[in-house]
Order: sequence, then C-alpha cells, then structure tokens
Amino acid sequence: MIGGVQDVYLNVSDMERAVAFYRDRLGMTVLDTSPWWSSLDCGGVRIGLHGTGGEAVPRVPRDAHGAHTGATLTLCSTDLEGDAKDLGDCGATLLGRADEAWGRMLVFEDPDGNVLKLLQPTGP
Repeated sequence: MIGGVQDVYLNVSDMERAVAFYRDRLGMTVLDTSPWWSSLDCGGVRIGLHGTGGEAVPRVPRDAHGAHTGATLTLCSTDLEGDAKDLGDCGATLLGRADEAWGRMLVFEDPDGNVLKLLQPTGP
C-alpha cells in the first residue's frame, strides 16, 4: 500500500553547484549530500538531486509556460517579483511569466536546465 511520497528528484550534472543553487537561491535545507545523491527539505517535502557523474542532463522541450514532457516542480512564492529578481541576479534562465486569475507564475531553469515554476496564488 502506498503511504505517501518519499521524494521528488531531479538529475544534475554538478552536485556541488546544484546543492548550492537549491540551498542558497531556493532556500531549501540540505538533509544529506554525496556526489551521487543529495536530499533537501522544501516545506516538508523531500527534494532529491541525483548526480549524473558529470554527464549533461538531457533537455526536454519547453516554452514560456514550462516543460512539455515529464513532471515539473512548482514551488510556492510569497513574493514573486522579489524571487524573480533574485533568480535573474544569480544568472538563472527565466523562461516566462503569466498572470492568471488563480495566481502569478514564473517559469525558470536550474543550472542543469531542469524546468521549474514559482507560483504566487491569488487566493488563500
């Protein structure tokens, strides 16, 4: 029987760089780290980083609305403008933005080209 989610993980080519990005830029807490696997806490959800041994992470089709295949990690934001500025200042690739009735969204890439989103909901 399924009892919950163990983790959600992303492939990364440079573990040290990836851990620094997710810790320092996205505010996650490092639980453990090695060259092949790192676990981070994001508001009670375990995010894993799986090392590729230096091989590039394959790019998935994407546009300003996000990835066209696979899963997308969407993070909650309480200050989308501030977070967008911080991501832009650190060199993250910003792919697109949208203002919808349900919230404001920013689509961006991590240093390995994984597509992520920030969402600032408009409601409670």
